[in-house]
Amino acid sequence: MKVKSFISGAISYLPGGNRWLFERRKRKRKVAGTLNARYCYSVWLRHLSLANQYGVITGVPHTVAELGPGNSLGSGLAALLSGVNCYYAFDLVDHTANENNLKIFDELVTLFREKAAIPDRAQFPQIVTELDDYGFPGKVLTDDILEASLQEKRIDDIREDLIHIGDKSWTPRYITYVVPWDSAEVIRPASIDMLFSMSVLEHVDELESTYRSMFQWLKHGGFMSHEIDFKCHGHADKWNGHWAYSDLAWRMIRGNRPFLLNREPHSTHLRLLEENKFELVADMTKRAHSGIRREELATRFQNLSEDDLTTYNAFILSRKP
Repeated sequence: MKVKSFISGAISYLPGGNRWLFERRKRKRKVAGTLNARYCYSVWLRHLSLANQYGVITGVPHTVAELGPGNSLGSGLAALLSGVNCYYAFDLVDHTANENNLKIFDELVTLFREKAAIPDRAQFPQIVTELDDYGFPGKVLTDDILEASLQEKRIDDIREDLIHIGDKSWTPRYITYVVPWDSAEVIRPASIDMLFSMSVLEHVDELESTYRSMFQWLKHGGFMSHEIDFKCHGHADKWNGHWAYSDLAWRMIRGNRPFLLNREPHSTHLRLLEENKFELVADMTKRAHSGIRREELATRFQNLSEDDLTTYNAFILSRKP
């Protein structure tokens, strides 16, 4: 049991408590998270490379949406610089700061112009999904695609969108930032080619309605690419110790925070894909020995399968028929 987690839950009820907790978390993740251009470059190129490897797309999608971009829009900016023409960023809380986005954007431009290799787990161990080849994906991002996507006028237009994020009088050319994305009606149905997220779906409370919304947003033949982290995120002494907390204890840990963990296991996501008529294309899981004994599980998790109890990460690729 992590006493610090209960203390953080209590702090969240204080005036300004959630802002303090958010800034504290952001400082910890500045070096190796969404405030790092190379991290964002690695995240996007993983999703794009695996989508091409598994045949759900050839080349680059036209319209992309990201769930929970977090502290920056870096992964979406990487998508735009690889040739995506329209990027939607859906978040629950407004995390972004233009200064961060502009700095990351300029660094990403350099990475694409240099055709830098994809950073691997030696640099970013929190990105669990592995690739067969970490070289720049030149077969996907051909010279013709890069020449068009890295034109100075296009780069300037994307930068202008970044500068005007939050300005309701501005008509964006490339970036639409939606906060909060609390209903399926935030965009037109069947308007997105690809939807992706990185360690986000484990934080979403309303998973059932979210999967329905994602199905509604995708075009027929569109696809989703999600990496999901099932670990406790530091809220227990063992990696899966969050499944040992009673519902009451977990409510105390969450406190008044707008989101934390939904504690749903791997099988919940597979069930929701099936219920919403998605086609499962790839399910790449990582497993570890359970950190807790089955008798330590809270009542609601007593029936977890052995697969769920030992799965700490999954990269799930699926398609709308």
